[in-house]
Amino acid sequence: MFALFRLSVIAFIVLTVIYVCLLLYSRQVQREKLEIDWDAGSKTGDRDQWIEHGLRNYEKSLRQKLLLGVYIVPVTLVIILIYFVNFY
Repeated sequence: MFALFRLSVIAFIVLTVIYVCLLLYSRQVQREKLEIDWDAGSKTGDRDQWIEHGLRNYEKSLRQKLLLGVYIVPVTLVIILIYFVNFY
């Protein structure tokens, strides 16, 4: 039982590091797209405020929520693997 707990803690830490890295990378890519869009178009208003508004909209998007799959997919695969190893 202790081994399962230790595996869970280590997996959670590793998955959290991966999630944070993907989150930061994805946000940076979106920021660059917004900056390119601002430079290419004739937008009015403050550039930084427009980019921050775009990033707030991005944080509510489906793509941002799909990053939570970093937790869901590996845990599901481990559960399925444990089930098949023990019961088949």
